[in-house]
Amino acid sequence: MLVVSWHMEAATMCEFSRQEFVGGLLSLGIASLEKFRERIPFMRSELKDKQKFRDIYDFAFDWAKEKGQKSLALDTAIGMWQLLFAEKQWPLVDYWCQFLQERHNKAISRDTWSQLLEFARNIDPTLSNYDPERAWPYLIDEFVDYLTENGIIQKGKSSDSSYKH
Repeated sequence: MLVVSWHMEAATMCEFSRQEFVGGLLSLGIASLEKFRERIPFMRSELKDKQKFRDIYDFAFDWAKEKGQKSLALDTAIGMWQLLFAEKQWPLVDYWCQFLQERHNKAISRDTWSQLLEFARNIDPTLSNYDPERAWPYLIDEFVDYLTENGIIQKGKSSDSSYKH
C-alpha cells in the first residue's frame, strides 16, 4: 500500500483524492483490476532499488504523520520502519524499535527519520565503522550506547548469532 500511495503521490495515509487515485493508476499503466494485480510484483521490487527505496522512505514520513504535525508519532514510525525494513535490509531494525520504546517514547523528527536511513545504509551493523564524532542526531548516538550497554554489539561484532552480513 505504501508503494501504491507513493505512485499516487497521496498526501495522507489510506486516503486518496480522485486526482491522486486516477493519476497514480495512469502512471503505473493500470486500467483494470487484473492489471493492478499484475503490477504488484513490480511495485514490491521497487523497494529493492536503492534510489526508489530512498524516495519511498522519504515519502513515508509525510504520508504517515498526522495532519498538522511536524513529527511522526512513535508507534507510527515504528510500524513504518518495520514495514520498510521488512526484508531485513537493516539487521538492527528490531533493536532500534525496542530502544525507542524503552528509552525514547516521543515522536520522531524528520531529521531523525532521514538520518536513520543514512545510518542504516552506511554504518556496518557491527558498528565497526561508527564514528561518534560524526554529526548524528542524539537519538542515534544514544542507540549506539544502548547496543553496547546491553551487549548486543561488542567492538566490531554482533552478539546476534543469527546475523549474516
